[in-house]
Amino acid sequence: METFTCPACGERLFFRNAVCGCGAAVAFDPETRAFALLGDACAPCANRDAIGCNWRAGGAGGGLCASCAMTRTMPDLAVADNAALWTEAEEAKRQVLANLMRWGLFTARDASPAPVFDMLAEQTESGAARVMMGHLDGVVTINIAEADPAVREARRQQMAERYRTMTGHFRHELGHFVFARLAAAEGFLDAFRALFGDERADYAEALRRHYARPAADSDPDHVTPYAAAHPHEDWAETFAHHQHLVDIADSAARMGLISPALAAVGGADFDPYACDDAEQVLRVAVELGVAVNHVNRAMGLHDVYPFVLTAAVREKLAFAHRWIGAAA
Repeated sequence: METFTCPACGERLFFRNAVCGCGAAVAFDPETRAFALLGDACAPCANRDAIGCNWRAGGAGGGLCASCAMTRTMPDLAVADNAALWTEAEEAKRQVLANLMRWGLFTARDASPAPVFDMLAEQTESGAARVMMGHLDGVVTINIAEADPAVREARRQQMAERYRTMTGHFRHELGHFVFARLAAAEGFLDAFRALFGDERADYAEALRRHYARPAADSDPDHVTPYAAAHPHEDWAETFAHHQHLVDIADSAARMGLISPALAAVGGADFDPYACDDAEQVLRVAVELGVAVNHVNRAMGLHDVYPFVLTAAVREKLAFAHRWIGAAA
């Protein structure tokens, strides 16, 4: 993610800022990728006070920003904790959408329909509800219960996963959304099936087999065990990891961090979104990931990126890098 500049004082702003240290109230404009001062020419999103949305109002009815306008269903706010969970979930959603906008998706230039989000809670006024995350026909369902770090960590351990975050959930489900777009692109499905397998295989049966006997964590052909369940899940996991790695490289470069691989491609001037060489992006991101993992371990924290990328996985990540621009 880029860093930004306060339009009032010129100091650095970060993506989640709503107020600069100088006191200026600001809002992020996803079309210009810059912050603007709140005022007559820049109205805040109608959800600014409710969930801390720091984007400017867009053309959507009700004064919502481009991200909040995609939320079709919000959680039951009669349950006190749901407002805070929804706030955290929408914050992750804004970051993932802003990253994808760098590729041209979901912007004013993108003539295709944007995704729709159902942000649902397990706890409702009428009792507990079962919420399954997923994507179907352009609608992404997100379980906001996992915005609670304790809940998410418990489920990460239960599922024996190395990594589980709200950002990861959004990237995975939007991977399914992007696949549906790319399926209409000439040549995509043939190239996809040659690398990932035939996505027309029975999905329900594939998941039944996966949960009966999960893939090994060391499977060299898949970035995660869940990716081995079905070609659709292999794509969604690969797509999410591609976004993780691009954002690692971009965020490090924008902050002026350096590594041998990053220095070799221009350091702070390196833009992984504009780089056509997927292997170059992966080299930079993996080297930085290892370095930050080492720093995290000094603090007793989990690795930022706890994955080893085999040659087969790198080939799939490179495929995602080549095709994502065609989805816009």
